[in-house]
Amino acid sequence: MQDISLLVVSKTFPASAVRAAHAAGERRFGENYVQEGLDKITELAELRAELEWHLIGPLQSNKTKPVAQHFDWVHSVDRLKIAQRLSEQRPPELPPLNICLQVNISGEASKSGVSAADLPALAQAVAGLPRLRLRGLMAVPEPAADFETQRQPHRALAALLAQLRRQLGQQHKGQDLSLDTLSMGMSADLEAAIAEGASMVRVGSAIFGARTYPQV
Repeated sequence: MQDISLLVVSKTFPASAVRAAHAAGERRFGENYVQEGLDKITELAELRAELEWHLIGPLQSNKTKPVAQHFDWVHSVDRLKIAQRLSEQRPPELPPLNICLQVNISGEASKSGVSAADLPALAQAVAGLPRLRLRGLMAVPEPAADFETQRQPHRALAALLAQLRRQLGQQHKGQDLSLDTLSMGMSADLEAAIAEGASMVRVGSAIFGARTYPQV
């Protein structure tokens, strides 16, 4: 069986919940909103060396600098401009920023993500940027009620990663391009994602309980 990492999605939950999860042994935490994530990173500064912070939500170009300075991973890169800004703004004293390319695997007009057709060119460009390390792919498939339907987009994402490994492995010989990450699967479709080879699953409500969002 493949190794699977748990990414605890802490969006909308307070820093105290992250602290409790860390005390229980968790170290990887995912945030959807840049400012909320930065606030928690600051509040939990004494744990910084023990925590791995992942941005999993959409990233606008005007917010890349603090992300490059403070996060360890970005799962939601879907444009070269964003990757270039992260590369330029990553402090040289920090390790390379780990990058996943977000794929719009279900072809939904409302979803972020690069298309499958445009993925190879984007991956090729990102792989050549300094201070970034291309790790793999991420997707948020269209919700589906039954297990077999849930498996289909995850299977398609796994196939795209296998194809990228072949293409980039030939073009970037000698580079560390393990492309070892399939970031897919959330509380509702966890089992389907694991069945199709997920290496990192993003789980929040199944750990912390139901989210409450502020009234607009």
